[in-house]
Amino acid sequence: MQLVRGLHNLRPRHRGCVATIGNFDGVHCGHQAILARLRERGAELGLPTCVVLFEPQPREYFTPGEAPPRLARLRDKVELLRAEGVDQVVCLAFNQRFRQLSAEAFVDTVLVQGLGVKHLEVGDDFRFGCDRLGDFAFLTDAGARLGFTVEAAHTVESAGTRVSSTQVRAALAQGDFALAERLLGRPFSITGRVLHGQKLARQLGWPTANVQLKRRRVAFTGVYLVSAEIDGQARPGVANIGVRPTVAGDGRPHLEIHLLDYTGDLYGRRITVVFHHKLRDEQRFASLEALKAAIGADVAAAQAYWQAHWQGQPALTKSLK
Repeated sequence: MQLVRGLHNLRPRHRGCVATIGNFDGVHCGHQAILARLRERGAELGLPTCVVLFEPQPREYFTPGEAPPRLARLRDKVELLRAEGVDQVVCLAFNQRFRQLSAEAFVDTVLVQGLGVKHLEVGDDFRFGCDRLGDFAFLTDAGARLGFTVEAAHTVESAGTRVSSTQVRAALAQGDFALAERLLGRPFSITGRVLHGQKLARQLGWPTANVQLKRRRVAFTGVYLVSAEIDGQARPGVANIGVRPTVAGDGRPHLEIHLLDYTGDLYGRRITVVFHHKLRDEQRFASLEALKAAIGADVAAAQAYWQAHWQGQPALTKSLK
């Protein structure tokens, strides 16, 4: 798969494709259905598939304080799209210049001159161009004139509700990881590099891996049962994600994971943390001793949970012995 950053990096070899446009945050089951149809159209026409993304996402540009937390960073999103068999991802900078493009200019600059699109899959509520004046009807008319077809990307429902990134975030906020997994088609996870932290947890007797979130906002906070793949083996653990209210910090969310039976050095490594079950909300404790006791209780609860729920999972039960 090819990743193209910006219109200026498009080359003749990128022209001629079937495409879709959107945020694709989380690449959930609804997105996967769109991509499956796109692959079918690509196979019919003998053309590669292309996903057009924006960075930042439009809502993050217009109302950064109100934009919802992302389910996946760009790097992870690209990897998820790669796994779905997408041939190329074009990531366009959403900035002042881009937002001023009229609907006509967007079609000509991006779809026709830039990508040479022959078929386009978008939601029937898709809006684009300056002041969001472009819509599905506009695209259909433009396609008829300029030589590409347009098809509405039908929604996917789960229990009578449209699958969406908003629904996934709501499931995560409620601690319903089973629902989140159904909506995503896979367990929810966060991938990041393990960095050096304050090492306070180590001083309290419970060493943790501090997984980098950068400036990422998170859809949920609390203490969770998690697993992480280390050297090809799933390792059970317990994690805290939040602002660590007992410890004076920078006010940004942090992800810290204590692996139940692992003592190796993880610094500098990228690990994927999979969330399985919520233990409790994040809370402020009156003292470090109280925090230490709470972490001990969390670890004991994690050990009991893994022993009770994962007896049939060889990779996990092996690491518990």
